[in-house]
Amino acid sequence: MRSLAISMLLFACVAGIAGASEDTLHELKSRAETAPPQDRPRLRIRIAELQLHNADKFYKEGDAEHARAALDEIVTYSEQARDSAVETKKHLKNVEIMVRKIAERLRDIKRTVTVEEQGPIDQAVQRLEEVRTSLLQRMFGKDRDKEKDKGKDKEKK
Repeated sequence: MRSLAISMLLFACVAGIAGASEDTLHELKSRAETAPPQDRPRLRIRIAELQLHNADKFYKEGDAEHARAALDEIVTYSEQARDSAVETKKHLKNVEIMVRKIAERLRDIKRTVTVEEQGPIDQAVQRLEEVRTSLLQRMFGKDRDKEKDKGKDKEKK
């Protein structure tokens, strides 16, 4: 009996901690605006992920209007995550990976909706691919190599 009470208490504590750690979308949005610059890419891409989940749910429920609003926020917060990552030069790789996964998931969702609803999804995927391309260019582009070469030239002098 005692072990049952202890295990129930332990379960309640773990469940409470798990529930408390799950932030709502509104809380994440307010935290993303006030967070230190190095934390903004992670928070903004998390918002995009939550909106992806919402868009999927709205499409399954047949609520295309709310799904389109969620799509717009997915793109907006992905772009903001990219901008923050480029600005701080941190989390570039993680943001690119998450944007790729979001775009893949949107392609999967596109296959399940009507033809009329596929256009906005295509546009969102195209904009996400542009975000990815700009991140990849930033990580591996010639400008990055030039910056490294300039740094080496300064060290030699």
